[in-house]
Amino acid sequence: MCNSSSVTEFLLLALADTRELQLLHFWLFLGIYLAALLGNGLIITTIACDHHLHTPMYFFLLNLSLLDLGSISATVPKSMANSLWDRRTISYSGCAAQVFLFVFLMSAESFLLTFMSYDRYVAICKPLHYRTLLGSRVCVHMAAAAWGSAFLNALLHTANTFSLPLCQGNALGQFFCEVPQILRLSCSDTYLREVGLFAFSSFLLWGWVFFIVLSYVQIFRAVMRIPSEQGRYKTFSTCLPHLVVVSLFISTAVIAYLKPPSISSPSLDLVVSFLYSMVPPALNPLIYSMRNQELKDALSKLIPWTPI
Repeated sequence: MCNSSSVTEFLLLALADTRELQLLHFWLFLGIYLAALLGNGLIITTIACDHHLHTPMYFFLLNLSLLDLGSISATVPKSMANSLWDRRTISYSGCAAQVFLFVFLMSAESFLLTFMSYDRYVAICKPLHYRTLLGSRVCVHMAAAAWGSAFLNALLHTANTFSLPLCQGNALGQFFCEVPQILRLSCSDTYLREVGLFAFSSFLLWGWVFFIVLSYVQIFRAVMRIPSEQGRYKTFSTCLPHLVVVSLFISTAVIAYLKPPSISSPSLDLVVSFLYSMVPPALNPLIYSMRNQELKDALSKLIPWTPI
């Protein structure tokens, strides 16, 4: 038994118990991490360098890529280093920083995906007012609101989590520092805090879902009023990447944080954490670039040998 004052480091979950599997884990995570770095880095560079892409949609996409880079960089490098050097430890301050950064970046991504659904709503349902409703100043304010709200949310969760006395050891059942895992180490009654965390997270998540669903209901109605089938397909195809990314993000977040405790298990928690922390940052660039001809054209100008 120990208290929080004596905890100077945490033990992360070891994903492998043999040297061969540890190295396999390292190379697997390295491949995913490099794919995320390359994909998001190309999107950021392409949008920043091509003035034709300086529009609200691509401004939000650039911010999304920055958040994806940050979120995967907050967790994966430490896990890779531990596997490479056969370690499990992370310092107390490092764990607190990891919790803050991950919650901050994931929260900002949630807000940003909501604003991106509003961008698609205005572009399709109110095209004549697009420049007025989504001018450059408005977009900057929306992005600042996403980052600022996420900062406050992360500060609240981190302060709430690390103010608890810890006396259930220092071993975490996850490959990175996660709020639910740290709450399990507390020696105080964390029921009310867990309920409060669940309620607050549910309120934010379902608020984002409601706004996004409402936006897409209006989009569907506008698309169905287009007389030609080709016109309907072309208009709706601009929403498909965002819809896929939102579905992937929300589904994994719901499973991770809002699943009933009765179905929770270490293996399920590990799989779900992998899905929502690593898969979206690696897949988002591919999803957005596959059906976006403007982005493909800009990328081919930036890198002439790109086979697209």
